[in-house]
Amino acid sequence: MSEKKESIVSTSALRAYIMLGVLGLIWVYFHWATGSIFLTPTNLSNLATQMSVTAIIAVGMLMVIVSGNIDLSVGSVLGFAGGIAALSMTTYELGLVPSIIFAIIVGVLIGVFQGALTAYLNIPAFIVTLGGLLAWRGAVKWLLGGYTVPIADDTFKAIGNNYVEPLVGWVIAGVAVLSVLFMAYRNAKSVKDYGLGEANYSGELLKAIIPIVGVIAFIWVMNAYRGIPVPVMILLAVALFGAFLTNSTTFGRYLYAIGGNADAARLSGIDNKRNVLKVYALLGALTGIAALIFTGRVGSAAPDAGVLKELDAIAACVIGGASLMGGRGTVFGACLGALIMASLDNGMSLLNVRDFMQDIIKGSILVAAVGLDMMGRRRT
Repeated sequence: MSEKKESIVSTSALRAYIMLGVLGLIWVYFHWATGSIFLTPTNLSNLATQMSVTAIIAVGMLMVIVSGNIDLSVGSVLGFAGGIAALSMTTYELGLVPSIIFAIIVGVLIGVFQGALTAYLNIPAFIVTLGGLLAWRGAVKWLLGGYTVPIADDTFKAIGNNYVEPLVGWVIAGVAVLSVLFMAYRNAKSVKDYGLGEANYSGELLKAIIPIVGVIAFIWVMNAYRGIPVPVMILLAVALFGAFLTNSTTFGRYLYAIGGNADAARLSGIDNKRNVLKVYALLGALTGIAALIFTGRVGSAAPDAGVLKELDAIAACVIGGASLMGGRGTVFGACLGALIMASLDNGMSLLNVRDFMQDIIKGSILVAAVGLDMMGRRRT
């Protein structure tokens, strides 16, 4: 059992190193091709802000995919929740806090509804959420009357556009590093607690070095411009929460068990239906948060807001190592995949690559990532 676990861990770590290498090559190429513009603090700050919405959704999508399900409706839900927030701020003048709460509640309720259809009525998640993609997009058009609703409130727009002070950034870096170390300790300790072998604290510490170095380097680069963008700060909190949930809680272990073998999980006493409902509700909440960032950043709600965001989130998860068959994937991988996708978008835009070619390149990368995943599963 311990040998199998070590094999899985080493494979996951190897994939992470490979993806980091790919990201490095992408960055080096775009920096050279754009005349040393790509890796400047200004562009990297913009890049981080651009990826935040996709990455926040990808954290929730990763947990849904791990459970063996999918959600194709998050782009439409993002547009609908953003429309609710915009109308609450403008037409109904309910204020900032109620508008934020309403957007998140709408996301949760939609997640619960679609999760219930999937879990309790046994309608395939693909069909439920494909219907949701169409239905909620229609709801956005009806809600906004087909028009763009501008938001004048500077506090609301700050959610998507402001920056935190550099000193606060270093405090956040310290908290993030301590959180990574704590999760590494918990992971090593859980191996011994569950009788799977001796706790390998040094091994977990070595695995934690990459995210720790990444966090410190990231904060340093962000502070070299204007500080951490508020959307990125929210993303960091969501990613740490998602990593803790998947690695250090019973709920997270249940998701992997359900995705790995739903029948075996059910026979072992896991309530598959309730946990699937929970994970869809969680994805809905994160989509509501992403909607607030997206709407605040553009300063308006529009009928086409969030179009194709679901595909970006799914692509980020798959590129980061998640299996569409369920049972495998990490929050770190999903965020890394989102960063790779955002880097491609940003770099190709700086090079003035035409839209159709950008779509072809990103689609090809997604198909290649899924193909490599299936080849790996066959070898396993």
